[in-house]
Amino acid sequence: MSHTAVNPCLKIVYMGTPEFSVPVLEGLVQSRHSVCGVVTVPDKPAGRGKKLRASAVKEAALKMGLPLAQPEILREKGFLELLRHWNPDLIVVVAFRMLPHEVYTLPRFGSINLHASLLPFYRGAAPIQRAIMNGEHTSGLTTFFLDHKTDTGAMIIQERMEIWADETAGELHDRMMVAGVPLVLKTVEAIADGTVSPVPQPPVSGQIPTAPKITRDDCRIRWEAPAFQIHNQIRGLSPYPGAFTLLTHPTHGSQVLKIFRSQLLPLTTSPQEFPAISTDGRTYLRFLLPDGVISVQEVQLQDRNRMITKDFLRGFAAGEGWKLQ
Repeated sequence: MSHTAVNPCLKIVYMGTPEFSVPVLEGLVQSRHSVCGVVTVPDKPAGRGKKLRASAVKEAALKMGLPLAQPEILREKGFLELLRHWNPDLIVVVAFRMLPHEVYTLPRFGSINLHASLLPFYRGAAPIQRAIMNGEHTSGLTTFFLDHKTDTGAMIIQERMEIWADETAGELHDRMMVAGVPLVLKTVEAIADGTVSPVPQPPVSGQIPTAPKITRDDCRIRWEAPAFQIHNQIRGLSPYPGAFTLLTHPTHGSQVLKIFRSQLLPLTTSPQEFPAISTDGRTYLRFLLPDGVISVQEVQLQDRNRMITKDFLRGFAAGEGWKLQ
């Protein structure tokens, strides 16, 4: 495997799965390079009917008439033979899965990935969510060469991005999805032209934040936490999978409430207990904490649609005997 190209027009195999991956694929197809194959996950059951659903990358590849593979196992003989048949100069990976050695080393110029953080910070499956949940003010994008560990390869190009105040993970995701296209294209051009200068990632300590997969436990709001931390948790988990709490009532039982958008306000009253629910029953719903107020903007009650607070309060008397748990 070499990082110095001799052919200005590269044959590329593209690997990706979600919507985040689609714009980069489209950008590569429109570039001077040739996408000779696309790899994505097998169709998966989804929704209440458990009908098979194709990935966003598969749908895009089919629309563009690109050769497609959906291997269950990346080491399987048939898939490796197909890769050799495609004979790519480079593999480009955006939001796929970890590649085995025999795959990422197959192209003569190796394989590159786009990661939604400024490596070595936030290595892992959920860099956008974790950065916002941790209250970061900046993040960014990194292209790098794949190696045998997750998100540890030599870096090629980085682009810093500000995380806006009250921005959700979904909103930052959409901005990064757009910004990733020119970054990957610039990286591919550098490889094709032989001007790429990969930089090894610096050694990391236990102080460097990582981005493990989001679990249900990460989504449960714990009201004893600081108000700013809860606000960041709500932002970081919106729109998916969503931060949630339990609303309990002595006669109506409990309801799961997801919160998708909030504002952090100063505390101006002194309730007898925390957390307390404050609402006029029409326009606002606020959760009072010792160090601040979570003003709820968008919510979803279990088995209901997501809605703004004003609409939610029309059908739910949140202040009448309900408590946060």
